[in-house]
Amino acid sequence: MDNAYQPLHFNRAYICGQAATEPALSHANHGEKFYRFFLSVPRLSGQCDVLPVLVPQTLLWETPLHPGDRVLLSGQLRSFNNRSPDGPRLILSLFAREMERTDREPINRIQLSGTICKPPHLRRTPLGREICDVILAVNRHYGRADYLPCITWGAVAQRTAGLTVGSPLALEGRIQSRTYNKNVGGQMQQRTAYEVSVMHPATAEELLHSDFPHQSVDECPASGV
Repeated sequence: MDNAYQPLHFNRAYICGQAATEPALSHANHGEKFYRFFLSVPRLSGQCDVLPVLVPQTLLWETPLHPGDRVLLSGQLRSFNNRSPDGPRLILSLFAREMERTDREPINRIQLSGTICKPPHLRRTPLGREICDVILAVNRHYGRADYLPCITWGAVAQRTAGLTVGSPLALEGRIQSRTYNKNVGGQMQQRTAYEVSVMHPATAEELLHSDFPHQSVDECPASGV
């Protein structure tokens, strides 16, 4: 995993699945409304990842959606730190920049290039497989960054665990969802976590010249986290 030089941060996702809910108003920002819906994307195993999508109202005007519609979208995985009485929570959403109805087969691809912002954590699954948790900071153009949880597996997990805070990392993977139970005030609550399951690491330059479907890429010089 040679990440000695990666001048760019970028974040691009290409997803095709089935709308699982009606779009509902999420918020407004600078006079523009944004809507949220969930997209169901099946894995080869038959299990589905149900992903939150944030879409500008202008895209919904062009491509109205209803549950059951198959949709292809490109955009970015973004994070928001939601401060609540239960403590801060990192909220992830797939931000749609382009969207269209389609009859294509399911797709779940994401490419990221950023900087490790917390020490990687190596652990084992109940079945004994090694897994490494990483938080990747990916800069945006206007001074903000997205903090994206990623997991690597097996031999890649061992190598990722040896990286330090501030190390650059570029990767391709898929966005996955999983449910878990959390004790809140003595009561168990079921929650859903979203993360990038890494298929393979690379360099930013390799990913930029890969066969990933063409779309505009926000390229930002790497900076300190």
